[in-house]
Amino acid sequence: MKMLVMAAMLFVVATNVLAQKAEIFQKEGAAIRGYDVVAFFKEQKPVKGLTDYATQWKDATWRFSSQQNLDSFKVSPEKYAPQYGGYCAYGIADGHKAPTETNTWTVLDGKLYFNYNQEVKSTWDKDRPGYIEKANRNWEKIKLAE
Repeated sequence: MKMLVMAAMLFVVATNVLAQKAEIFQKEGAAIRGYDVVAFFKEQKPVKGLTDYATQWKDATWRFSSQQNLDSFKVSPEKYAPQYGGYCAYGIADGHKAPTETNTWTVLDGKLYFNYNQEVKSTWDKDRPGYIEKANRNWEKIKLAE
C-alpha cells in the first residue's frame, strides 16, 4: 500500500513539473483545466469546456462550451488566451511559473489573468498594474523554462 501511495505522489509531482515546462498551463488533459476561455469574456464566469468543442493551439488542447466560442477562439486565439499561458500572474511577476485555480480569474483591459489561489489573488489585486509590468518583463525569459 505504501508503494502505491508513493507511486501516486510521484506521478502527481511529475505531472505538475512537466506541465510547468509547457508554455500553456495544462491540467486535466487540457489548457486551463478544460475551461472555456472565451466564456470568461462573454459570460463573465468560468464555464467548463466540452471535448466535442476542442482545438489544438500552442501544443495544448483548448475546450469550449459551444461551437460559437470555439469558432471565436480559432479566429483570434491571442484575444482569448490567458496571459502568461494561464500560469499565475503573481508568480510570473515573481519570476517563476505556478499553477492556477480557475476561480481566481480576472479580465482586465481585455486580457484574461489567473492566480495560484484566492490568497495570492488578493495580493495581486492590490497592485495589478505593478505586477503586470513585472510579469510582462519576466514572461519571455521563463515561458518555456521549468
